[in-house]
Amino acid sequence: MRHMLFTSGPNKISRGRLFQKHFDQRIDVKHVEVTTPLWPKEFDGLRVGHISDFHLGDLMPMDRALSAVQMLKSEEPDIVACTGDVVDLNALGAEPLFEAMANIDAPLGTMLVLGNHDELDCAATISDMALEAGVSLLRDGRCTINHNGSKLHVAGIDWAKSQKKCSAKVARVCHDKTHLLLSHNPKAFSAAANHNIPLTLSGHTHGGQLAVRDKPNTNLAVAHKRSSGLYDREDSRLFVTVGVGAWFPLRINCPAEVAILTLRSK
Repeated sequence: MRHMLFTSGPNKISRGRLFQKHFDQRIDVKHVEVTTPLWPKEFDGLRVGHISDFHLGDLMPMDRALSAVQMLKSEEPDIVACTGDVVDLNALGAEPLFEAMANIDAPLGTMLVLGNHDELDCAATISDMALEAGVSLLRDGRCTINHNGSKLHVAGIDWAKSQKKCSAKVARVCHDKTHLLLSHNPKAFSAAANHNIPLTLSGHTHGGQLAVRDKPNTNLAVAHKRSSGLYDREDSRLFVTVGVGAWFPLRINCPAEVAILTLRSK
């Protein structure tokens, strides 16, 4: 019903012009420097490629999605983090996108957590696609990356709608040594900060898609107090990307993006 009312229906009325105008909008590469004394000194200068919310489907054709991945690959990140909603309403045919993400060949790998739209169709199918392509899937789990004798601890939680449920997942999955948390929903950040996790990466909000000029946090994502960009609570940091895709074909003062975050320990 949502798709018909806000996407396919208006596009049909406009005889395809609505989709075409949407596809003509740019995708930016956003560079962000993140500094926190909690970040391990051994990984100072680590470059994280953060991508999210493709919503592969009518509003995100495969060629546009692959173009966004290529933009990220050209930045040569050390690690890639995808924070979910790879597909919109149907996982059919999504394999090339997972393969492209894996083929970025980031030295420390490509990590993925699932979003709410990934679960609308079949989370198991999407999980199988990701693993088959060589993407590391964190479903309420964690992993340790060994690099030059040092360890980077990464955790990822499945979709949870409320802050209370997000907090329960963070408490269950993360530990005192967690350095990086991937959560589709930025509402996990309060719990992450309570656990002194240096950096949380999220998506989900799309930055509201419609924002006030020069005020990215004044947008349509009214259910989220942290909806676009970098936030801090004491020494913990959160970055919320506005994502690559959309769930309705309009972005104003909120261009789609892939993000490169450079992590600093001081």
